[in-house]
Order: sequence, then C-alpha cells, then structure tokens
Amino acid sequence: MAKNRNKKKRDAMDTSESAAPKQALSALNRKVKKGVQMKRTKNVRKMKAIAKAISQNEKSVVKVSKNESKTLRTQSAKKLYD
Repeated sequence: MAKNRNKKKRDAMDTSESAAPKQALSALNRKVKKGVQMKRTKNVRKMKAIAKAISQNEKSVVKVSKNESKTLRTQSAKKLYD
C-alpha cells in the first residue's frame, strides 16, 4: 500500500493542556542526529533481493533434481516390465 502523506492534515487539533517542556530535554533532543535513511533502506532492499534470488535458485535446483529422479524412477520401472 502507498504511504499516506496527508496524515497530518486529517488529525484533529490537540486540545489537551500540558506543561511546557523542560529546557534540558529539548537540548538533548536536538543533539540526536539521524543518519541518511535512504541509503539504509536501499541497502535493505538490495539484501532482500539477493536473498530472494538465492532462495529461488535453490528452489529451482531442488525442483530439477526431483524431476530428474522422477524420470529415472519411471524409466527403471518401465525396464522392469519390458
């Protein structure tokens, strides 16, 4: 689903009364820096894509080996009755 970017517009106004925030807490919040999020998400998507490709490759190898063993079993069964 698409990310809803209009959430702030739809929220009702906060009418609760609260005390003013303390000076020390706001100073701590300013010091916290967040890294560049885009690079991390891009890296995560890349890793997921690689993992998915590896799992699909393993599934196809298993499927091919099952098919080969099945053909060998049917051929050996046919040879028994010929």
